[in-house]
This record gives sequence, C-alpha cells and structure tokens, in this order.
Amino acid sequence: MALPGATPPHASLDIEITGLRSAKGMIQLCLTADAGAFPDCKSGAGGMRRTWSAAVPRIRFEDLPPGDYAVAVIHDANANAKLDTMLGIPKEGFGFSRNPGIGFGPPRFAAARFAVGPGGEAQQIRMRYLL
Repeated sequence: MALPGATPPHASLDIEITGLRSAKGMIQLCLTADAGAFPDCKSGAGGMRRTWSAAVPRIRFEDLPPGDYAVAVIHDANANAKLDTMLGIPKEGFGFSRNPGIGFGPPRFAAARFAVGPGGEAQQIRMRYLL
C-alpha cells in the first residue's frame, strides 16, 4: 500500500541489440505495455517509439512504471523509416524481446512480454535477417 503523497516506484530498462549486420542506417524500436500496440506502437495506448543510429546498439529507458512490457525492433538499414519487404518477407533485420521463435508474422505480445520491476531490467534482443 502506497503512502499518501508517496511517488510510485519507477524503474529503468536497458536494451542491447545484438547480431546487427552493419552499423549503417537506423534502429527503430517500439516499447509497449499494451498488447494492442504491439509490435509497431501505432495503435493502442502507451507505446513508446524511438529511432537512433545503428552504430549505437544500446538504449536505456528511465522512469518506467513497473509492469509487463514487450519490445519490437527493426534494423532500418537504408534509413527510409519503414521495414522493407519482398513478397511479404522482411529484407531488413528485426527482433523482439525474449527472442521468441518466429513463424509467419510477428510473435504475439505474450511471447515477447517481460516484467520490469522496481530494480530495473535488461533485455538483449538478437536481430534476425531472413534475406
């Protein structure tokens, strides 16, 4: 039970991207606690999108409320702000928190979900390339 006037605990999340084919282009990331916003943070509430240079394969989120989250990542190698595909197959790298197995399409939120507690969390996301 929280004390009146007490601030709710906040946590940090460190994400490391491994297996990048190159340091060219950008990394696009969606971090969300809302299954409806996964994997692209376009629908639902509470999704956070970040884009940064692929030359820096780490990012830190501060002041997150503890809870369950999932992350989806794209290696936008040509920096055109989208995942390029050929016949529906991704031509660029992608990855998800907890590194779940991949079938047809992205995994469900539940397969990528992890808990962030008051002490913080770290996730290592392995990039996958199909072409």
